[in-house]
Amino acid sequence: MASILELIGGGDKRQAVIDHAYRVLDAEVDSKTGLSGFAVKAAYKVVKGIGSGFVRGAIDHMLDDFLNALDPIYQEALQKKISPRAHLESDPDRVAEALLGVTDARARRAKNMLLKKTYDKLRDGAKQHVRAAVPRLGEMVAAHLPA
Repeated sequence: MASILELIGGGDKRQAVIDHAYRVLDAEVDSKTGLSGFAVKAAYKVVKGIGSGFVRGAIDHMLDDFLNALDPIYQEALQKKISPRAHLESDPDRVAEALLGVTDARARRAKNMLLKKTYDKLRDGAKQHVRAAVPRLGEMVAAHLPA
């Protein structure tokens, strides 16, 4: 069976997935409230301030790794003959750990110290934020998979 990367990570679909992921990220950050929400919004502003197009570039740069991290969950959905979206949403902890594994590895290799320090400050609370994003992520993935 084709991987999720093969299905939505290349060709004409890639840019649409990147654009959608950017909208998901913006919506998730915008939805944050309270003190932790303030910290997330401030950090996102710092990251966006690194340069025009930095966030989209980062999404593009990490998309293959993110999709590869999600592929085992996607393949399980296919084997169980259930909706990939529903399967993703059924285990937000697993999805969060898979995605954070990618960002953790990237952060360890980061050359930009401001970016690395910002990530390190937010990492402890990141899992709850990624878990909260799983419904939007599932919707995004489903929107780009072939019918």
